[in-house]
Amino acid sequence: MRIELSFVQQWEIGAELLVVLAVDKQKGKGSGDKAVPVLLTVDEVVQAAAAAVLAGGEFKAGANETLLLHAPVGLAAKRLLIVGLGKQAKMSVNAVRNAAGTAVRFAKPRGIRKICFSLPKVEGLPVVCCTRAAAEGALLGDFDPDTYRSDRKDQSVEWFTVVADSGSGRGALETALAEGTVTGESQNLARLLVNEPGNKLTPTVLGNRAADVAAEVGLGCEVYSAEKIRELKMGAFWSVAQGAAEPPALIVLRYEPEGVTDGPVLHPTDKDRSAGTPVLALVGKGITFDAGGISIKAAARMDRMKDDMAGGAAMLGAMRAIALLKPKVRVIAVICAAENMPGGNAQKPGDVQTAMSGKTIEIINTDAEGRLVLADGLSYARQLGATHLIDAATLTGACIQALADVYAGLLSNDENACAKFQSVLEVSGEKFWRLPLGEEFADMMKSDIADVKNSAGDNGDASTAAELLRLFVEDTPWIHLDIAGMAWIEEARPYLAKGPTGFAVRSILEWVRSYSA
Repeated sequence: MRIELSFVQQWEIGAELLVVLAVDKQKGKGSGDKAVPVLLTVDEVVQAAAAAVLAGGEFKAGANETLLLHAPVGLAAKRLLIVGLGKQAKMSVNAVRNAAGTAVRFAKPRGIRKICFSLPKVEGLPVVCCTRAAAEGALLGDFDPDTYRSDRKDQSVEWFTVVADSGSGRGALETALAEGTVTGESQNLARLLVNEPGNKLTPTVLGNRAADVAAEVGLGCEVYSAEKIRELKMGAFWSVAQGAAEPPALIVLRYEPEGVTDGPVLHPTDKDRSAGTPVLALVGKGITFDAGGISIKAAARMDRMKDDMAGGAAMLGAMRAIALLKPKVRVIAVICAAENMPGGNAQKPGDVQTAMSGKTIEIINTDAEGRLVLADGLSYARQLGATHLIDAATLTGACIQALADVYAGLLSNDENACAKFQSVLEVSGEKFWRLPLGEEFADMMKSDIADVKNSAGDNGDASTAAELLRLFVEDTPWIHLDIAGMAWIEEARPYLAKGPTGFAVRSILEWVRSYSA
């Protein structure tokens, strides 16, 4: 998809499809408080073309609701599509992002390949933010998961033109459009990887794909396999991989911007942290297929377990965007990729493993494997000099039970790092809900035979799993993202296809950019 910017007046645009946004606006007192749809445009010709149908009351301007007009009177465009943003009091930049995706998904099956998307002209929706969001939404809406269908038809939208008011600053909007394009493409990279079947995307292949991305955008990259993992004494990571015929992969990506001094200050105190040059580490769970190991999963929906590397894919997508957008902060990514299989060499419930840090872990449930690979990944990131850590993983079913597919779980040991992350969510448009950590959860993870056990059962599992990880980050500021409920959607949305979502790429990117010098 080619994305471009235009300042042509809306009525003059000779496009296959012109898209204009609308909100559900409450009337004033004395009118029965009946809602009416209002177009977010100052173009009087567009308003006149839609006036009659809007007055009919069938279109309510609900979120992602659509109304199509053919041969609209007075417009050069062949079709006018009105997309709702919902209630005016609740409209947001994220609603604009979703509306752009809705427009693209509306156009694709109808053979419409060129879209002009008019930015809303209304107080409360900054035009620069909407420009970036529109580019992101369009790219996300264009993705479909039917990669391996023999009769697959390419329905991609070829051109997406963002139409801005002539009074807007061209330079700022062009920058925003470029940023949105990079972010949308990077999120789609994560979706593409998560969508791959386990027989096509093994840990080795994931390592190769990471190396290709690194070469494309100028990241440093090392990909290691079993020998290096054993050399580093990553016993927790290796214990997950040992039951599979496919070897694991330890993927390390490095972003070193020009002009940022080397040599992080280690972090025994907040004062030292603030004085040193930050090194941010992104750690991702990369289980390319999770059968559960000896504690094997039920057959129902096991096919979905190809998505258990969504955290690692999010980190790879974020690193691609970071390399192209060039924030002034050093970043490393560590992705621990493996298959969790019930082979003859697989670890067993009751086994004790020694992690890279030297801590011992009793294996209660081999299907609680994500926390094992992350434990060593977080330790290795600290060894590489990380001063701040963020990890992402499809970690627990408990998080899905608590938050469904509405929020992802957010847990942290550091108020400043957490507040920084939460402050960027308005930009990313992604929803996280902070869950608790605490000694009570840590006590539930104590083992009789080892330092800790890898599972305390289903109760409170999102928090107890995070408490296990907390042992391996020690005093390093750390954020844990449990994206189990958000990495995949079972039903298509108006703006997003069924399947992988690429969730967390935007938030991780913005968190990194918030540290930029």
